[in-house]
Amino acid sequence: MSIRIKLLLSYTGMLIVSLLVVALTAGLFAITATGDIRSFRDFYKVHYQLNPLTEQEESIFLELKYLAKNEPDRLEDGKLLEEYDFKLKTVRAGLYVRRESNQVFESRTFNQPELEHYLPAYDLDNNQIRNTFNIGERFYAYAKFDFRFSDGAKGGVFVIRERSPFGEVVRKLLPVLFILLVAVIVAANLLLYRWITRSVVKPLELLRGSAERIKEGQLRHSLDLRSKDEIGQLNETFENMRKRLLESVELRLRDEESRKELISNISHDLRTPITNIKGYIEGIRDGVADTPEKMDKYVNIIYSKANDLDKLVDELFLYSKLDLNQVPFQFEHADIVGFLDDCIDEQRYVAKEKGIELEWDERPKSAVPVVADFEKLKRVVLNMIGNAQKFTDKPYKTIRVSVRGDSNQVTVEIRDNGIGISPEDIPHIFDRFYRAERSRNSSTGGSGLGLAIARQIVEGHGGSIWASSEQGVGTSFYFTLKRPTNKEGAAVDDDTHSDH
Repeated sequence: MSIRIKLLLSYTGMLIVSLLVVALTAGLFAITATGDIRSFRDFYKVHYQLNPLTEQEESIFLELKYLAKNEPDRLEDGKLLEEYDFKLKTVRAGLYVRRESNQVFESRTFNQPELEHYLPAYDLDNNQIRNTFNIGERFYAYAKFDFRFSDGAKGGVFVIRERSPFGEVVRKLLPVLFILLVAVIVAANLLLYRWITRSVVKPLELLRGSAERIKEGQLRHSLDLRSKDEIGQLNETFENMRKRLLESVELRLRDEESRKELISNISHDLRTPITNIKGYIEGIRDGVADTPEKMDKYVNIIYSKANDLDKLVDELFLYSKLDLNQVPFQFEHADIVGFLDDCIDEQRYVAKEKGIELEWDERPKSAVPVVADFEKLKRVVLNMIGNAQKFTDKPYKTIRVSVRGDSNQVTVEIRDNGIGISPEDIPHIFDRFYRAERSRNSSTGGSGLGLAIARQIVEGHGGSIWASSEQGVGTSFYFTLKRPTNKEGAAVDDDTHSDH
């Protein structure tokens, strides 16, 4: 049950209880006053029999009573009676005067044609001058005085007020009811406080305690409230946050380890060419290069090592920028087939010098547009082709390029028939500074950053890169690129059937 529903039920219950208590109190008060549970209205009748009129009405009634005693005939003066009735109208009462069985004056305030039939009989002794009566559902209170006109005819003057059977008594009971209602509300709120404390505040305290543990670094402490309301949802979100923080801390620790490994690898890879350069320079200083041929050899080796050092620094700088997402990509729509044609032509002569045949395997018949930054993509392709050239050991050496596509992406494959890569090395070849043992020699070289850079570039294109290999048979490198879409969002439809 949600907190919103809990609060709604709480306040609804409090309201219902308050109303029931007020109704019960009013009923008990009426029973106490009348002694009769069967007639609730009798309570109001008793009240108005004693106090039928307000103070103003009572004052006007006393004036009329004085006239009835001293100048009874004036109570037949229509103009005078109109004046008194007007005064009574201002306080929402009315005047009625009778002579024998005839009506002398009736206020328009009542609008009751049968009023005279409900008035009491003459009582010239005036034993009861205040009382109440009902006409249907309407309730009236009155004060009356019976007298005799100067000719001996019986007369009566009434000051009548229509009463609400509840309004006046509620006014009288309002202070008591208010105090009672306040007491009920206080008690209900105490109970609600206890309930809300147990169902809301206590879980929040547990969450706060868990937050304190997280602040102290205790990220493995789990909190399971097993609640289906908003507190439970908050706990679920809190737990997700804790898990993400734990993952972040673990990732930071792994990154710290990787940073230490990176520094170690950089130190190793920089030390090797620097040591060679220093060794050949010392040879020159010691006079070992005592002939022009030796001097040229030493200088060429120093130059070559310096180039290797420069290339390593360049690749390390590029990798760092890619890792920090500081290298902007300039994407464009162009033909991947034409792009690969240019790469193959550029590397074909170098491959041929090494006895390697570099050609197409599956070439689409028509253009295959892709979305790519071709300047950075060229580094990926040349790295894969260069990598394949290093590890081909067959008498007939080949490197084959293939392009396959579907409606959403294009897959490029670069396959060689070299020495292959062991299954345990395959998952790691795209990690930085990772080199399989057989490649850790002076003949193949390599910084161990080439494939890591290739992976970052391809992933920056929103694609994937992977490899498959069989030792002694060869290795295939794959990467994917997105195809451009038309205005309707569908991929551009091109023929990707291949020529072999």
